[in-house]
Amino acid sequence: MFDPVQTHDTGVAITTSAPGMITLRGALDDTAFKAAVKEVSGLTVPEPREIVQSGEHRLAWMGPDEALLILPRDALRDTVDALVTALKGHHALVADMSDARRLFHLTGPDAALRDTLARLCPVDMRAFQLGEIRRTRLAQIAAAFWMGEEGRLDLICFRSVAQYAEDLLSDAAGKGVVLH
Repeated sequence: MFDPVQTHDTGVAITTSAPGMITLRGALDDTAFKAAVKEVSGLTVPEPREIVQSGEHRLAWMGPDEALLILPRDALRDTVDALVTALKGHHALVADMSDARRLFHLTGPDAALRDTLARLCPVDMRAFQLGEIRRTRLAQIAAAFWMGEEGRLDLICFRSVAQYAEDLLSDAAGKGVVLH
């Protein structure tokens, strides 16, 4: 369920949601670690700067030893427990980060979505690819974003700065498209 935020003249609509989010820390390149994560999540551990998805489940590469599993809230507790069990004996961390982060969904014309982020992030949005994730900054705050499909861009930030992020996104989305 998304809470409507605002739709702009550029055609960009911004909504938010609060899914389950699990941080996984460990040796992402270890075969046994990968197998345990895949067994529980159904998703393959992504390559650097990649996000993989199946239905409502996403697994994002966040760093050389960190991944983020995004899933429906109702599956959160069982998934955390299953990951802790599957990763027992591995040097790993499984942490529920759901209440620490906020997820924004931007939908609309591709050029308008890219332009909105280009105004706020030091990323060449013309070169940004589907299935790629980027950890960067959104103006003065830490954020990560990805495009899982054409016409949709998802962005996460810390919940403590979510209002600031919403204001930034809303302002940037309302300025019109300049990227082509």
